[in-house]
Amino acid sequence: MKTDAIWDHLHWLTVLAEQGSFTRAAERLEVSKAAMSLKIKELEALAGVALVQRTTRSVRLTAAGEKLVEELREPFSRIEQSFFSVRDAAGPVRGLVRVTAPVAFARQQLVPIIGEFLREFPQVQLQLNVSDRIVSLGSEGFDLAIRHSDSLPETHVALPLCETRTLLVAAPQYLARHGHPQRPQDLQQHNCLYYPRGIESPRWTFSSAQLAGEKEQVRIHGSFATNNSESIRDAAIQGLGIAMLPDFSAQEALANGSLTEVLTQWQPTEAFASQLWIVRPFSAQVPRAVTTFTHWLRAQFERA
Repeated sequence: MKTDAIWDHLHWLTVLAEQGSFTRAAERLEVSKAAMSLKIKELEALAGVALVQRTTRSVRLTAAGEKLVEELREPFSRIEQSFFSVRDAAGPVRGLVRVTAPVAFARQQLVPIIGEFLREFPQVQLQLNVSDRIVSLGSEGFDLAIRHSDSLPETHVALPLCETRTLLVAAPQYLARHGHPQRPQDLQQHNCLYYPRGIESPRWTFSSAQLAGEKEQVRIHGSFATNNSESIRDAAIQGLGIAMLPDFSAQEALANGSLTEVLTQWQPTEAFASQLWIVRPFSAQVPRAVTTFTHWLRAQFERA
């Protein structure tokens, strides 16, 4: 086989190294697992040395495989950047943008406005992954992530999207039955719906909106806990108790009156992040569709 006939083989090996399994690599390349395996075997036969160690559960590169992948990484990156630069230089904005975002934010804030973007840029395709799991952008093939976090990877580019607040909310019918708490310590007498964080007893911390530096921490208890803010919100709407939520998850329910704010003179702290970010892997050449969507999305939230 001539050297110029093995470019696919070499590229597939780099994808296999990135994904760590034949199954995930085949999915990324949109080929069959059998085709993926055959390509690597052909490359090993041409190289005359094993490049991959196969087990029933995982795939590891041999020393020769690791050396080859490391030396291929920069040239393939330059080829990709050159292609995107040529493709994006002229004509309308086009291409696929893969985005991952938290469930509540995606469903309530992002999806309702996506149609406007796609009508404005009809040759762009958006692929949205909705998950509260922090995914690896590089290994899972995402161009962008919306992150609700105060801790961001230094190896990525992070652009602020909007500030967020943490709110304490309850349904009017719950408050009519059980009364309005006046201070954080009153929450000990209420059923609190919370986001579990480890095995420790849940505690909520508040700072006073009127007295700088005054804080209160209260140990709370409740009949329902879950790691999804929309589920906590829905339980609160049913009148099950008082919930702590990020504002983007409670916004619609507050607007239609199914929830109301509680303890407005106290600001919850140390619960949810204070900022939403748009995060992307660092790259010297970013596809035009990715930068266009990033700028458009930031503009939407600046107007909000």
